Amino acid sequence: MELKWLLYVTLLALVTLAVRAHDTDDDNDGDDVVDIEDDLDDGIEEVEELKPETSTPPPTPKVTYRAPVPTGEVYFAESFDKGTLDGWILSRAKKDDTDDEIAKYDGKWEVQDMKDTKLPGDKGLVLVTRAKHHAISSKLSKPFVFDTKPLIIQYEVNFQNGIECGGAYVKLLSKTPELNLDQFHDKTPYTIMFGPDKCGEDYKLHFIFRHKNPKTGKYEEKHAKRPDADLKTYFTDKKTHLYTLVLNPDNSFEILVDQTVVNSGNLLNDMSPPVNPPREIEDPNDQKPEDWDERPKIPDPDAVKPDDWDEDAPAKIADENAVKPEGWLDDEPEYVADPDAEKPEDWDEDMDGEWEAPQIANPKCETAPGCGTWQRPMIDNPNYKGKWKPPMIDNVNYQGIWKPRKIPNPDFFEDLEPFKMTPFSAVGLELWSMTSDIFFDNFIICTERAVADDWASDGWGLKKAADGAAEPGVVGQMMAAAEERPWLWVVYILTVALPVFLVILFYCSGKKQPSAAEYKKTDAPQPDVMDEEKEEDKDKGDKEEEEEEEANEEKLGSDADIGSASQEEEEEEEEEDRKPASEEEETVNRSPRNRKPRKD
Repeated sequence: MELKWLLYVTLLALVTLAVRAHDTDDDNDGDDVVDIEDDLDDGIEEVEELKPETSTPPPTPKVTYRAPVPTGEVYFAESFDKGTLDGWILSRAKKDDTDDEIAKYDGKWEVQDMKDTKLPGDKGLVLVTRAKHHAISSKLSKPFVFDTKPLIIQYEVNFQNGIECGGAYVKLLSKTPELNLDQFHDKTPYTIMFGPDKCGEDYKLHFIFRHKNPKTGKYEEKHAKRPDADLKTYFTDKKTHLYTLVLNPDNSFEILVDQTVVNSGNLLNDMSPPVNPPREIEDPNDQKPEDWDERPKIPDPDAVKPDDWDEDAPAKIADENAVKPEGWLDDEPEYVADPDAEKPEDWDEDMDGEWEAPQIANPKCETAPGCGTWQRPMIDNPNYKGKWKPPMIDNVNYQGIWKPRKIPNPDFFEDLEPFKMTPFSAVGLELWSMTSDIFFDNFIICTERAVADDWASDGWGLKKAADGAAEPGVVGQMMAAAEERPWLWVVYILTVALPVFLVILFYCSGKKQPSAAEYKKTDAPQPDVMDEEKEEDKDKGDKEEEEEEEANEEKLGSDADIGSASQEEEEEEEEEDRKPASEEEETVNRSPRNRKPRKD
């Protein structure tokens, strides 16, 4: 019992110390240095002694950066690890139909290390300025022609400051005689646009390609369906993400983020508007006949308004059973002039009119059920039916909803190989952003998946490994948190002490044995008497088992042994007679044979 109370007191003391430590820490949040020993009592000092001698987490493994190198044929590969923009061309164009102040592509690009980088030496292309137009591009080693090999484009993006409104998509610029990267702007022809884009709460991952109409020669943008995956995290977590587009000659496509498919489909079935127009269209010259009846229901022409239908009955009537509340002040107005109001000194009655004090609620009405003229409340009129209308019946002349007839589409064509797009010869970034410091890295354009995967492993994979190595484990995070808030040590100890306390309490608290006084109040036998009875019952049970064994031997014995067995039984009966009467009676009652002594 004393142990139980001691545990209770110990737990209560630890909880009290934890609460006081938490309150003290909250009061000192604004201080540069928190003196735990001054804020907490001696109990906290004991907790401090339980801390490990060193709480410094073990040093994280170091990830060494090496610039990625393509492991196969590529059309374009750029890691920016040279630290320069060699091979890239800054646009000097102006946007059309835009104010001169913002029409220029004068946004700044620089090659920098990523903020808070875990890989020294890993550089990338950074969109430095905000609220400006940015355009930069670079030539491919050779133009990409869509034939029998897939197209794979892959690159990394990190929104280091998050993103308010802006994009980080790339454009694959079409190979044309007019292509001039020095004048790269928003209307420069492109073949594919791919990458993340966000404004407001609309998070997008674009895949757009420009398809050439084989009949008219005009280009039309085709947009991939929106992915089902939630893209918000990629824009807000300030981590580097890997964007990959895979286009296959069979017209299938995959869009991956961090090597996980987030969207897929087919160029023939999953683009909007569709690549191929419909075979038939509605005849624009067809007109609905004047007698075409589209009404499925009509008013019953044979219906007659009932004679007792009163259309003039009001919807609400006064409640005749209502009674004016007692104490109603009929002669008092609901609002009165404010007696404390004073006319402003600059009030000009010639200009402003006669001054009147503002109205306030009548103070006499505060304690009364109401003031002013009492009126009966309005209730629903049970006789109200409203304006009569004939019931609706099926229209026997209903012809359905009219649609114009179909005619062959004069603009129909069928392109079963939309994968064979316009060749492209350059890659470019043409962006407007309200957020600065967007980080781009490790662009690659190739035809082999393995080459793109190796490139990703040597670039994005290293970043991911370095970030993972720098992040402490659960224990390390708990230790670091306790270093900043020492009162957490109390919480940790309580987390361990409470289960131990409950286990000890469970084993220490058995059933309470009744006292002798309680036995005296009832006829229940006391523990020592009960034990003696149990022992006697056990001895008698053993004796009965011996007797049963002897009886079995008697049944199995020969006729010659019957006499001797009878003699033994007589001797046993004589021994039985020598026992106390109470014990003999109980033994006889318990005996399965329940025999009486034989008389000679």
